[in-house]
Amino acid sequence: MISNEERERMTKLRKTFDKLRKLEKIIFRPLFPYKRHGNLTRHNDGPLIIVGNHYSIWDVIPAAMSTDRAVHYMAKSELAGVKIGKWKIGEAALNWLQCIVVKRDGSDVQAVKTCLRYLKNGEVINIYPEGTRNHSYEQFLPFKGGAAALAIKTKAPIVPVVEVERIRFLHRVNVIYGDPIYLTKYYGKRMTSEELEKVDEWLRSVMMNMRQAYIDKYHPKLKPLKRKKDKKK
Repeated sequence: MISNEERERMTKLRKTFDKLRKLEKIIFRPLFPYKRHGNLTRHNDGPLIIVGNHYSIWDVIPAAMSTDRAVHYMAKSELAGVKIGKWKIGEAALNWLQCIVVKRDGSDVQAVKTCLRYLKNGEVINIYPEGTRNHSYEQFLPFKGGAAALAIKTKAPIVPVVEVERIRFLHRVNVIYGDPIYLTKYYGKRMTSEELEKVDEWLRSVMMNMRQAYIDKYHPKLKPLKRKKDKKK
C-alpha cells in the first residue's frame, strides 16, 4: 500500500518530468542530437531499472526516454556540494529531481533502502554502474555492484541503454536500447557477493557486446575518445 505522502511525491516528480521531456524535444535534441536504435518500447508499467554506460553528464537524457514516467537518478554525493556563489544549486537540483544520493565507495545503505522503496512502489531508477565517467571508447569501466542485486530483490527488469559515443554539442550520436533483462533464474535465491559480482560482470559484457556489434556493422571507423588533458595538445 502506497501512502498518500508517497503518492504526492510521485505525482510531483511526474509533473516535473512531463515538463522536462518537452524541453528535451525543443531544446536539447536539436543542440545535442542523438538517434535511437533497438527496442524503442516505452516501459510504462511496474518497477524498472535503466542501466547505462557513462561518458558525460548528458547520459541521463536518452536514458529517460526509455519510459514516459519519472526517473530517479542515482547521483554521487559530491554533486550536492556544487555552488554558484552562495547558491547551493547542486543540492537543490538533487532534491528537485528526487535523486538517490550515493557514496561512490558503495557504503551507502540508505541509498539502497531508497532504491528498494522506489522499486517496490513500481517506480523507475537509473544506474550508471561504472560509477564515474569513462574517458575511453576501448571498453567499459568495471561495474560496481548494485544493479543486479536490486533487480533480483524486486524482480524488476533491467533495460540497458548504451551510448556508442559521448554526447556532444551539434554532433549526432547513436544510442542503443536493449530488450528488458529479467534475472528470473536468481529470484528467491540467497546469493553471495561473489555470485552477484558475476551477474554484474555478465551485464557489463552484454552491454559492451551491444555497442561493439553496432560499431562493427555501422561505425567501424569510430575515432577513439580523447581524454580531456589530450585536447590541449
